[in-house]
Amino acid sequence: MRTWRAGVVRRMAHPGRGFTQGLIADGETVWESTGLYGQSALCRYPLGSARAERRAALPADLFGEGICRSGDVIWQLTWRERVALRWDAGTLELTGRVPYNREGWGICAADGYLVTSDGTSELVRRDLDLTPQAVIYVRSAGRRVLGLNDLAWSGGTIWANVAGTHYLAGIDPDSGEVTDIVDARPAAERHLGDPQAIMNGIAALPGPGERGSGEFLLTGKGWRWIRQVRLKPAREGSARRNLLAGLSH
Repeated sequence: MRTWRAGVVRRMAHPGRGFTQGLIADGETVWESTGLYGQSALCRYPLGSARAERRAALPADLFGEGICRSGDVIWQLTWRERVALRWDAGTLELTGRVPYNREGWGICAADGYLVTSDGTSELVRRDLDLTPQAVIYVRSAGRRVLGLNDLAWSGGTIWANVAGTHYLAGIDPDSGEVTDIVDARPAAERHLGDPQAIMNGIAALPGPGERGSGEFLLTGKGWRWIRQVRLKPAREGSARRNLLAGLSH
C-alpha cells in the first residue's frame, strides 16, 4: 500500500459554492453536480471562473448526486429516487431517465465501464447504460472501508472521497483492495458549525503514463474554493486508521 499527502498547487473559485456531490474535468472545463431538494443542478464552467456558464436545474423532487462523462453523455445519479439522468455533455439538455437500483452517491467512468458508490463499502461495476455487472467489496487490510462517496478514475485506479474524512482511497478495480491512501487535509476548509460541509468532489486531471498525472481537483459541500492538488509520497502514520473512520454522507 502506498501513502500520499495532497500538496496544494493552486486554488480557484468554487462557482456558487454549491452542495457538491460530483465533480469532473476535461481540460479547462468542469462539470459539477449539486444536491439538496429544490436546489439540485448540473453546472458547467471554465476552471477558475467565479460563475457557472451553464446551469440545468433538477426537478424539486430529485436530489442530485455523482456525475461522470462517457463520450458525449453525462450520467447524473440521484440520492434516494432510484433514477439516473442522462444529459448531453455539450448542451446540458436532459436526454433520458433510467431506473437505478441503489442509492446514488458517486460514479466514475473507468476503462470501458462505469463504477458507482452508495456510501457503503461496496462499489458496483456497471456497463455504459448503468446495468450492474458485479459488486466490488472494498477492503483495507481485511477491514471494510465505509463511506465511499464521490469517485474518479486515474491510472487504472478508482479514487474515492471517504465521507466524513479528509482522506482519499485508491482502490484496485479487480480486487477491491485499497492500494493508496491520500491525506488530503492540506486541501481542507474549516466550516465551523456546519457538519454537512464535508470534503466531497474529486476530479482526476489527465497526464501521461499508466499512473496518470497524480493531480486532482478537490472541493467540498458549500466550500469557497476548488483546489488543485498533487500527490506527494508520505509516511503511513495513522492514515489507515483515519481512512477507516468514514461512515456518514
